[in-house]
Amino acid sequence: MSKNISENTMGKIKLTILRVIVYAILIFLTFLCLFFFYLMIINATRSNAQLATGFSLLPKENFFVNLKNAWNDASINIPRGMLNSLIIALSAAILTTYFSALTAYGVHVYDFKGKRFVFTFIMAVMMIPAQVSALGFVQLMTKMNLLNSYIPLIIPSIAAPVVFFYMKQYMESVLPLDIIGAARVDGSSEFRTFNTIVLPIMKPALAVQMIFSFVSSWNNYFVPALLLDKAEMKTVPIMIAQLRSADYSKFDMGKVYMFILLAILPVLIVYIFLSKSIIKGVTAGSVKG
Repeated sequence: MSKNISENTMGKIKLTILRVIVYAILIFLTFLCLFFFYLMIINATRSNAQLATGFSLLPKENFFVNLKNAWNDASINIPRGMLNSLIIALSAAILTTYFSALTAYGVHVYDFKGKRFVFTFIMAVMMIPAQVSALGFVQLMTKMNLLNSYIPLIIPSIAAPVVFFYMKQYMESVLPLDIIGAARVDGSSEFRTFNTIVLPIMKPALAVQMIFSFVSSWNNYFVPALLLDKAEMKTVPIMIAQLRSADYSKFDMGKVYMFILLAILPVLIVYIFLSKSIIKGVTAGSVKG
């Protein structure tokens, strides 16, 4: 009897130690994430000369000076750049999530010849990095007279294998085929079934991929830098790079940090609005029912 009690006690002690270790790791990772964000805010309050002196944990008095200098910089147009990035990122996020969910719906619900091949092909495309096809893509856009246009940055985002894969896995977890069959018996068309029945069920997954797609498109520098060269068409990442590459006489690191802080505000706003759905989507999509 005493042996069983001691074994139970030892088991509880080991479980407690394991929990302490897990929480310690999570606290450490949280600290790392928040620390660098805090450091960016602090640097946005410091002047270029103060930043040159080194590291600081305390804010300075140059926040509004940096904001004014960045906002009124003659070489860039921050409001226009943020509007450009917002148009591209929001459009790409909506199209990516909707059409990826629609594709996943077709592969998940329908049984057709070549279904396994289609799924394998889409997964194989996911392995190809964007840099491999960049040169051919730019040449194609040049022939189609689509340089300095947002179309090449929005429409191709419809084909998103990673988002498709997540949507399909989520559908397998939460979408029983009996619901689709019942809708068909009631005379509902496929698009109506998808838009009015499937999409509401997929709302957490849509929120997850919406924020991920939005952030990916918002932070995208490589492709826009190849396609956009007009000042009024440039996006936020291009403008940040432009500020950082300024000559020494015009270089102001405080202004750069301020612009970076302004650039992440839309991402934070989107996350705040979708945070509840994101948590639901991650937890529900990770466990197959």
